[in-house]
Amino acid sequence: MILDSCGVGALPDAAAYGDTGSHTLDHTIQASGVTLPHLAAWGLGNIPGVESIPRTPHPQGAHGRLAEVSKGKDTTTGHWELMGLVVAEPFQTYPQGFPPEVIQRFAKAIGRKVLGNYPASGTEIIAQLGAEHLAAGWPIVYTSADSVFQIAAHVDVVPLEQLYQWCLAAREIMRGRFNVARVIARPFTGRPGAFVRLGDKRHDYSVAPTGKTVLDALQEAKIPVVGVGKISDIFHGQGITESIPSKDNADGIEKTMVRMQTLVRDRELLFTNLVEFDSLYGHRNDPLGYSRALKYLDDQLPRLLAALGPDDVFLISADHGCDPTTPSTDHSREYVPLLAAGPKVKAAPLGTRTSFADVGATIAEFLGVRWQGAGQSFRGELQRV
Repeated sequence: MILDSCGVGALPDAAAYGDTGSHTLDHTIQASGVTLPHLAAWGLGNIPGVESIPRTPHPQGAHGRLAEVSKGKDTTTGHWELMGLVVAEPFQTYPQGFPPEVIQRFAKAIGRKVLGNYPASGTEIIAQLGAEHLAAGWPIVYTSADSVFQIAAHVDVVPLEQLYQWCLAAREIMRGRFNVARVIARPFTGRPGAFVRLGDKRHDYSVAPTGKTVLDALQEAKIPVVGVGKISDIFHGQGITESIPSKDNADGIEKTMVRMQTLVRDRELLFTNLVEFDSLYGHRNDPLGYSRALKYLDDQLPRLLAALGPDDVFLISADHGCDPTTPSTDHSREYVPLLAAGPKVKAAPLGTRTSFADVGATIAEFLGVRWQGAGQSFRGELQRV
């Protein structure tokens, strides 16, 4: 289960990304005073560098943190490395907006002009340009510090299927020297002053992984991989057996729970992304909302643990940071947490791992799949004999 953006402290190279001093978890908790008793019991406060949660002398789970090897701090890079694919060259970003050539090609492809074309918060740019969009029918194009080409359109003006086709056209343009990690459809509804994004209708068009991941190795071994939330989008469907969309964190947790209770195979990977930590709270600099989302997850943990089978292992991590207390609204270059629990998991300190890829290597070993890519398995440190 990936808590999208829940970093646990600036990486040594954070200054190169403008993220010195970032600590998504600590700063969020310090701003709100929220308590997370179940995550604390797992050992969240025992993770190196975490100061906002008291250490527990007898943690119920294994605990540590992961350092990122890949260049970048975006969703795609983080998830790919978690599954064993290190990204050597960062994806292209557009802090000044997209070049005229890109916008001209996109406008020609869809037969309409374009509004926006600058970095912005999605809710803010829709509030700024939504009325003009309703009048003209032109899509709102924007980006962020992430490697994304985002297209917002009101569903009464641009039907969903048309918006998705526009995203496919943009995906073809945003390759090669213009390559971005994701093209994102951002449909919304409502009227001026009260626009609402439709999170369950969002769709991400990612580039395909540039190499083999642990998910591919699992598929080759005929082990099912079930993605909940935007997992399938992040991996361009590669290595995914079944995809279960979710509209928000609560829906993602509930669908994860249901799928846990219906597992019928002795070997399967259930891979969930909880996106609202990032999309609703990190990018909007809302530490109170972020805290409420953490509290909701914490409240659900006993149910999730109770649904585990006798040999199941539950891992929690993240893909990057997005400190909601800094002036920036962008992702932050941070360590990410590593928590593990289950009937046969011992309460071991896992320390600081040198790559996110250790997660994928560990999953491969648990599921009996040979993996020769990046990462060092920590199964031996995790499992009771």
